Amino acid sequence: MDYKRLLTQVERTLEQIDMPESTSTTVTFIAEAIAANFRDELGITGGRIYEARDETYELVGRFGQDQDGALHIEVPKDYKPISLILENGIVVMDPTDPGIDPELEKQLGARRFCAVAVGDENYILAFNVSPELKRDDILFSLNLIRYAINQRIRTHRFESLIGEAQRIQQSILPQRVPQYAGFDIWGRTVPAEIVSGDFYDFIPVTDNILGLAIADGSGHGLPAALVVRDIYMGLRMATDRDFKIVRTVEKLNHIIHRGRLTTKFVSLFYGELETGGILIYCNAGHNPPFVVSNQKVEFLRNGGPVLGPTPDASYTRGFAKLQPGDLLCLYSDGIIEAHDRQDREFSTERLVRIVKAARARSAQEIGQEVLTRVAKWGREGEDDRTIVIVKAIYL
Repeated sequence: MDYKRLLTQVERTLEQIDMPESTSTTVTFIAEAIAANFRDELGITGGRIYEARDETYELVGRFGQDQDGALHIEVPKDYKPISLILENGIVVMDPTDPGIDPELEKQLGARRFCAVAVGDENYILAFNVSPELKRDDILFSLNLIRYAINQRIRTHRFESLIGEAQRIQQSILPQRVPQYAGFDIWGRTVPAEIVSGDFYDFIPVTDNILGLAIADGSGHGLPAALVVRDIYMGLRMATDRDFKIVRTVEKLNHIIHRGRLTTKFVSLFYGELETGGILIYCNAGHNPPFVVSNQKVEFLRNGGPVLGPTPDASYTRGFAKLQPGDLLCLYSDGIIEAHDRQDREFSTERLVRIVKAARARSAQEIGQEVLTRVAKWGREGEDDRTIVIVKAIYL
């Protein structure tokens, strides 16, 4: 038998299956596809699907030519064929093998069968196989199938997790820029992967106060995206309860520190902007946002360390004032740490120059100019990139 060709055919067959949401239905679809497509090569005529319970495996499905038997029969995990499967991942059993219970196998409708554990041993697929096939050929062939099935299930689970993370992230990122009297505001995140570890938000605290947040989970991808979800939820709860800024950041620090995710370091800048231009803020280890005015560039550094490492970290608040025409720029490190082909960083200095030069333009035009310049400068997929521009136009 050409085993390489067999593996390729199995993988191709599994790729063509339209995977459902639940793993149990996925396993059923896979079993039916194997029985339908590999009867001649492997002598498979049908079989049974078992799902793990506390102390047993329950017969939950049948496929191929084994559709008519009873279901919901429970087989103890210490039954010899089951224990061999859990030990080796695969087993071939004949009716006369030691440890076989003829009465139980009669209930199950099994004669000669090959069984494999899939889905982290949560499922067992038992295939009825032809008595003419050699045991070694069956073992090798079904081991290839077991490998391909487990890879497909893992891929499906990962894709489901990524899809869920995307849905979560799309639900927490602002769907539109706020209409806040006296200010022109714009923000955008460009993820390095399918999901981003960057986060920004606009939170209407009162009619006269708008919360501005930007955060960056260490790393990027799924773990970082999940931890910034906690930031989103924590900020919303804190503003609903009218916490002061420092208290809000301290609460978030405790949340991240207690979290079980591997990404436990998060930088955060959170500020509350009043309609008169007063900004009260706390910077928890984030790249310092800056205010561009006629006279100077002011970096907003007051606050404390990144969230997560130290549960009792202390934070302070800072103040800034945006006059008409002033710009506030919030950004993630994916902007300033983008590297060109000579390994030169984009740098904070270059970002400041671009923002100052574009100061007369709208917030959206300034933000898009920054992202365009960074994209031309940096290597694709290096890190998540987020920019928020707030332009004071009141009076």
